[in-house]
Amino acid sequence: MGSTGPGKPRGGRVRAFDIVRGFSVVSMVAFHLCYDLRFISGVDLAWFAPPLQDIWRASISWSFLFVAGCMSAHSRDNLSRAGRYGAVAVLVFLATTVAAVDAPISFGIIYCMATSTLVAWALARAGVAPRGRLAAAVLIVLFLALLGLPQGVVGLGPLTLEVPAALYRTGWLAWLGLPGAGFVSGDYYPLLPYLMLYLAGGALAALWRERGYPAWAREARCAPLELVGRHALLVYVVHQPVLLALSSLVAGA
Repeated sequence: MGSTGPGKPRGGRVRAFDIVRGFSVVSMVAFHLCYDLRFISGVDLAWFAPPLQDIWRASISWSFLFVAGCMSAHSRDNLSRAGRYGAVAVLVFLATTVAAVDAPISFGIIYCMATSTLVAWALARAGVAPRGRLAAAVLIVLFLALLGLPQGVVGLGPLTLEVPAALYRTGWLAWLGLPGAGFVSGDYYPLLPYLMLYLAGGALAALWRERGYPAWAREARCAPLELVGRHALLVYVVHQPVLLALSSLVAGA
């Protein structure tokens, strides 16, 4: 496979990232439509249930966070980027609280992208940002090992440990991955474990940027998905009100 050599990829963009992100956005819209129809409008979608529901949700959010991490290695200003994500996260929290259609979104995926981007910026400023395949592999293992943290366990397979229950009683650590008994959110992606997946994307993208991307990543084409992928944050903000309106029309029909 051809590559671009050190520095930025030829052509300025790695189109494969836009395509993957665009596909994930389309998948997200379809997922939320199914959710609204079943759980808010009462439409009979018996197939939309675990484990399919959980696998589908993970395929979307994990892709978002990994690609966002990759973008952190290309961003000129991750601090400003974190601020934009943070502003959207606050807007989503306020809108879902006022609308009261479902549980408000506290520490959702946009919050996670904001805090992860802020951490990536701080690590880069300190000169200790992870990079390379080995770092990415370690981070992915840590991500998988920490997936159960919000439920009180960490580890893989038989090598699991219970997290001290006292850590979940404070009520102030839900942002980190230690939610209290009364914590509720319509979308929950705390800093741990998801920071690890974000940083894994950044570690690999830093290597790819230095060595050059393969030709297929630069030359991939799918105009509709690229367009959606370039405007993913905007679609995230506007899609749910539209879907709720559509779901209400279906329920009232």
